[in-house]
Amino acid sequence: MKDRFILHCDCNSFFATVELLKYPELQNKPVAVGGDSQSRHGIVLAKNEAAKKYGVKTAETLWQARKKCPDLIVLPPHHSEYTRYSKIVNEIYTRYTDLVEPFGIDESWLDVTNTYMLFADSPEKLADDLRRRIKYETGLTISVGVSFNKIFAKLGSDYKKPDATTVINRENYKDIVYPLPVSDLLYVGKSTATALAEMGIRNIGQLAEMPLDILERRFGKHGVSLYEYANGLENSPVESFYAEKEIKSVGSGNTFSRNLTGLAEIKPAIFSLSEDVGMRLRKHNMYANGVQLTIRNPEFFTFSRQMQLPSTDVTEDIYKAAVDLFIKNYSLSKPVRALTVTAIDLEKEKRVSQLSLFETEQVEKRDKKEKLQATIDRIRTKYGNSAVQSATVMTNPLKKDKKQNPFGDKPDRINDWDGN
Repeated sequence: MKDRFILHCDCNSFFATVELLKYPELQNKPVAVGGDSQSRHGIVLAKNEAAKKYGVKTAETLWQARKKCPDLIVLPPHHSEYTRYSKIVNEIYTRYTDLVEPFGIDESWLDVTNTYMLFADSPEKLADDLRRRIKYETGLTISVGVSFNKIFAKLGSDYKKPDATTVINRENYKDIVYPLPVSDLLYVGKSTATALAEMGIRNIGQLAEMPLDILERRFGKHGVSLYEYANGLENSPVESFYAEKEIKSVGSGNTFSRNLTGLAEIKPAIFSLSEDVGMRLRKHNMYANGVQLTIRNPEFFTFSRQMQLPSTDVTEDIYKAAVDLFIKNYSLSKPVRALTVTAIDLEKEKRVSQLSLFETEQVEKRDKKEKLQATIDRIRTKYGNSAVQSATVMTNPLKKDKKQNPFGDKPDRINDWDGN
């Protein structure tokens, strides 16, 4: 079988670059995109190349960034603009192939195996042409990795920035990939990197040399993936841009304008988030078989816990599970800075099993809840969300926070949720 030609295109400093299109006079000054520190969304969402030179990092607080760069200019985010430019960029990609698979708002894989020769002498020259075209038509720059699989193509786009093309092929991949830290590999998070370091594995070459059975014993299926990724054996297809996208999770989160303490404040917040998740599930005609709760404390420590559920799209079921997760995994005396409720393990149809008499009664009660939920959705669709409100949500601290939230309403998280 002949090798595929996969491109991974990554928009450079995407949020910051989109914002700077409106302020060309700031192009060479250190700029970050971030929330308003007065409303407690004070973190760096993105930064330009000038800010990177000062060591400004994504996800750090604005006060930390300003300690490194006192002259840092902070611009507010405009997510509707990022979505608009993302669509424009992906539409340009589809001129070259219909096999365009977005990976987040600013990255996409392209399979040009059967189409590159229509536009260029080689996949590398096609990548160069893409970079020029994106820059000319949008003002944005992209870095492109060219390789024989998706994992190495992504490593290529990360290898040299901004506005660069990197080819990783059968002849050079060991020279380029193996010296890279193992944390550069896709899906190797902090905990996996730490576990690998404990095994003496710090770069991708060391991971590639580790026997498969040892990795599988230590990490299960993820260990098999790690072995394949490091050895260039990954071969998943690039999906068509026009294929129906699978929804794997739906979540809703918020950072509060003040720390919340005690169940009297936590419960309304969780209910509001659960209600948002439930409405989105019903909108997509999906059922959740599990719920995940993510908690962030005032020291910015974040952790997630999850539990299984009988298939449901009912707000009350999601809410009760999220509250249960909170009570079992977090001290009620500790304050909470942010919460996210996520419906996981989604399917288009309910899972069914053999039921006892008692369980049958429970199912009947759940069916009544679903009918009530559908009625409430219809009323809200016709008269607005405030037409029907739960007593729990009437005291919800999110009501104030949403008005102050500079990020606006967050879209459905339709991706592989990893708790970040």
